[in-house]
Amino acid sequence: MKKELLAVFSGFPDHHFSEEITKRLREELTVRKSIVFITACPLEYAQNDDDCNGMHEMFAEQGLPFEKHCVIDKRTDPSEAKTLVENADCIFLMGGGVCEEQLGLIREKDCYEALLNCHAAIFGVSAGSMNMARNTVDFFESMEPFPGLGLTNITVSCHHDPDDTWRYEKTLEMSETRTVYAMEDMSAFFIKEGKIDIVGKIYRVESRELHPIAEDDIRELEQDYSRNINRQD
Repeated sequence: MKKELLAVFSGFPDHHFSEEITKRLREELTVRKSIVFITACPLEYAQNDDDCNGMHEMFAEQGLPFEKHCVIDKRTDPSEAKTLVENADCIFLMGGGVCEEQLGLIREKDCYEALLNCHAAIFGVSAGSMNMARNTVDFFESMEPFPGLGLTNITVSCHHDPDDTWRYEKTLEMSETRTVYAMEDMSAFFIKEGKIDIVGKIYRVESRELHPIAEDDIRELEQDYSRNINRQD
């Protein structure tokens, strides 16, 4: 289950990609027939349609439109959802909702195996990024971890802001039992062929200690990612 490209985003509060993220997307998204968004709010149909169109517009304004874009939510027939995932060039796991509801939707719509085995680039933002990991902690719901999709080995805390004391404390609490990567908005991990690149401000948090991510941290993540892929193969 080795993916051509994975991208882990924190958030885009201004609803625009940064110049650095756009540059990477231009390099990678050379085939853009279909992008499929998977919601974290399965029953919020009007919101899902607006978010799907709005997120596609973020690509289009940078000269990266897709021929087709759609969203998978509770309305989507399972057979259609599976076909959409199998044929997509990019799959975007959306945020704004509950992590476990997004994972439940993926399984309910028979997309889990298709998602793991598809050829698409897979992106996540906020809850979607959290669900890409082997282990997910959604501290808005509980501090208890649960299995994610296992696409990455990166447990993230999104929307990191030192002035948000509640979120900051929750991130430190998470780090008591695992290594966490706290991502400020407009930051990203890009994973391709076992190599990990970062954009923006990201911090490694372990045992309640936080420091900017370093080259040694990235090398450790790359080694762990390679070991995990080799075990799956």
